[in-house]
Amino acid sequence: MKNIAKASPTTPAADSLHPALNRNIDAILQRRRKAADTAGVQERAAAAISRFAGSIAFVYIHIVVYGLWIIANTNLIPGMPVWDPSLVILAMAASVEAIFLSTFVLINQNRMAAEDDLRADLDLQVSLLNEHETTRLIAMVEAIVKKLEVPTEADDEVEELKRDVAPEAVLDRLEAKEVD
Repeated sequence: MKNIAKASPTTPAADSLHPALNRNIDAILQRRRKAADTAGVQERAAAAISRFAGSIAFVYIHIVVYGLWIIANTNLIPGMPVWDPSLVILAMAASVEAIFLSTFVLINQNRMAAEDDLRADLDLQVSLLNEHETTRLIAMVEAIVKKLEVPTEADDEVEELKRDVAPEAVLDRLEAKEVD
């Protein structure tokens, strides 16, 4: 696997970022820090447990613990007393662990889904604003073209392009298509 070098803040590429982009990056990072700082104890615990449960260290610990448990209880270690010969206790412990881990993962996913919803709302608002501004620019360029009497190939499309998109109409159309 190739190592991908990350640009550091001192590289020319990072220095050449537009100030507005740098401001946006700082705002996003600040918002993330604020969200992390205001998270409750339960949210932080669920996130930490989910992170650990999704790590390779978690897998290695389970390989060792479960492996030793199985080896010890199948009488493969001479002189070691067997305390769970049918491995029922191990199965019960694994089941309880799975219940709690899946709950912590779901809590973490719910938090992440709420963050994703906020980002999607922001993306939608920015896209709608961009579409509105583009529509206005098209109308202004059309006025300039008419004033200068410059023929264009896009004359047939301009009227459609000058119309703002109605998000409600698009959503209604999407919902109608999903039902079909």
